[in-house]
Amino acid sequence: MDVLAFGVQADEKPLIEKAFAGLHDVRCVEVFLSPDTAPIAAGYETISTSVNANLSGPVLQTLAVGGTNMIAQRSTGFNNIDLEVAERLGLTIARVSFYSPYSVAEFAWALAMAVNRRIVRASARTRDFDFRLDGLMGRDLHGRTVGVIGTGKIGEAFTRIAHGLGMNLLGWDITENPACVELGMRYVDKDELLASADLVSLHVPLLPATHHLIGRDALRAMKDDAILINSSRGGLIDTEALVGELRKGRFTGVGLDVYEAEAGLFFLDKSLEPVEDDTLARLVTFPQVLVTSHQAYYTEDAVGQIVAATVQNVNDYAAGRRTGNFLVPKAG
Repeated sequence: MDVLAFGVQADEKPLIEKAFAGLHDVRCVEVFLSPDTAPIAAGYETISTSVNANLSGPVLQTLAVGGTNMIAQRSTGFNNIDLEVAERLGLTIARVSFYSPYSVAEFAWALAMAVNRRIVRASARTRDFDFRLDGLMGRDLHGRTVGVIGTGKIGEAFTRIAHGLGMNLLGWDITENPACVELGMRYVDKDELLASADLVSLHVPLLPATHHLIGRDALRAMKDDAILINSSRGGLIDTEALVGELRKGRFTGVGLDVYEAEAGLFFLDKSLEPVEDDTLARLVTFPQVLVTSHQAYYTEDAVGQIVAATVQNVNDYAAGRRTGNFLVPKAG
């Protein structure tokens, strides 16, 4: 079977080609799936897409007309896919339901440590041979309170690191994770968590119910000197509201690996183009804010697992098997 993989990063390409070798012929392209690039898939029964692919109704229609029957997304999240339209068109949709939770949890802590200890500012200074400590003072995290919003696999891994640092653990989720409770986590309502935590980290999926979960009221409920980390999905935070609070001088640090309008920006080189996103442009000017380009998952271990699961999804589709990875199963 011929497979077209959209949005393939340079580091990913050899992993994808090796994983598909001897099973299916795969063609990797750097461009991301969008209304403009969808016609490239004409003639490919199966395509693979990245987390920032545009899989809206019109794109799915173009794919279906071109002969695509199966889409294997290389991510856990699927908020970018119009599943109702996919089902109506008879398209099979699969995702990766699991990969290393440590990749994201560890990166979330890297963001937290970086903003707390002013690592980026310090590095920029020393490159200019400026070795002053002014403005670089951080805080011990030991003994302080962390609030973990979402305590699934990634949230649990994040919590284990927090426990190792000797932090007080607060959690919020629709169900309690016994492993987190065993570590000493106390589950509270969201308002109490936000008001009490010195560091808040988000680990929930983006759903209609969680869109702007951290909005204006939630941000105002947080401590003025709190740290906010988001390595999950950009839409969890109302970015304009966040900018408004930052302009008031609030928050010790904000680490964002995701951004709600990242599609068409992240994973691309925009350095020579005019900045069109005023909100993002304003956000990155705050000295206590660190924005990275959706790289928390990007380890050899996690990407390897994602690629392996994607190949298995294609194999299962070809064999007519249905697994828990299939969001819209093969018609018939």
